[in-house]
Amino acid sequence: MTQPHGPLHGVKVVACSTAQAGTVPYMLMADLGAEVIKIEVPGIGDNSRGSTVLPGMPSTYFETNNRGVRSVTLNLKEQQGRDILKKLVARADIFGQNFRPGAAEKNGFGYDELKKVNPRLVYMSISGYGPKGPNAQLPGTDSMAQAMGGIAQAYSTPGQPLRTGIVSVADETCAILAFGGALAALTYARTTGIGQKVDCSLLGGQIRLMGWTLTTAMWRDRDPVTGQARITGTADRPGISASFNDRDGKPLVFQLNGNRAWREAMGAIGFYETLEEAGFGDLGVIIGSDEKREALLALLDSLFADGRRDEWVARLRAADIVSAPINTLLEASNDPDVVANGYVAEADYPKYGKRLKVHGSPWHFSETPATIGIAPELGADNDAVLGELGYTTAAIADLRARKII
Repeated sequence: MTQPHGPLHGVKVVACSTAQAGTVPYMLMADLGAEVIKIEVPGIGDNSRGSTVLPGMPSTYFETNNRGVRSVTLNLKEQQGRDILKKLVARADIFGQNFRPGAAEKNGFGYDELKKVNPRLVYMSISGYGPKGPNAQLPGTDSMAQAMGGIAQAYSTPGQPLRTGIVSVADETCAILAFGGALAALTYARTTGIGQKVDCSLLGGQIRLMGWTLTTAMWRDRDPVTGQARITGTADRPGISASFNDRDGKPLVFQLNGNRAWREAMGAIGFYETLEEAGFGDLGVIIGSDEKREALLALLDSLFADGRRDEWVARLRAADIVSAPINTLLEASNDPDVVANGYVAEADYPKYGKRLKVHGSPWHFSETPATIGIAPELGADNDAVLGELGYTTAAIADLRARKII
């Protein structure tokens, strides 16, 4: 049986992008069948090729962000290199870049220049702060966007300094939004024949990620209470999302809405009588009272510390209460639901003689499944791609000798 094409089969992408937010959108497209040509500096490549290289393995950073794409090296400081880029863009549906604002225009591949080559082109530009504002021309990083976008507070502990996290949530959020934005613009281009420039930023992605919690803060004109629990609703319709440690210090979380669910949940784990005696038979009594809130959480801390996480989670789930272990990264990668759904998969790396765990696909397509590839060697696709553009073997050898590729 012939393997079906991915849902983006036939889409052609050219990306002059590095780092994470600038590469993940196109890696996701490659997973789904798009042809993605990554442009790299001859002899050097994307600097992230050398990031987090474990013994006997490739770079975890580069592999995660660039699998399934084709690598072509071009010296874009030379006119002939830019000419080749424009030939590639003429055949492309999407072009992506995440250079410091103004750099693409300065080097001859800004939107105004490339749309002359291909009026249907979707031009993705990713920046730190967005195309407007006092800091629009500054470079940006994941830490900068986490710091400015609110997520440090969202996961903060009262009384402790705000800190950015080790997982690149700003990069990844921006990348996923860029992925969607590019495909939305592509749909328009295929319908109307009109391309456009799409701007995404690390900061903009973080603001979107804050969701309804940011809306609530803006409407109330005050920051939310953070910590181990989120209390919502009114006295007759209270809600709680809270985390607690078991006897071994392993954390779990549960979330529910309404006094009936509260009674059912606490009854399922054997806490209800104790809570009722302490005045917490209804969850709604803590709404609007910091003192009662803290007293309830302290009591629950002691009750959960008397058992094991797996048992608490199983009993809550059996009562149809949303509950889960709070996994470490390694625990998440081995979680049975993660594994069963292929959210973590395995890929062969012949060069290293290994089969390694990698990200799977977050999507399941019934007719056009995603394909998990690996990242290319630097310039691995030079000959093939230039040949597709009509360059002869001798011409390609000449380009290589003159360090154009």
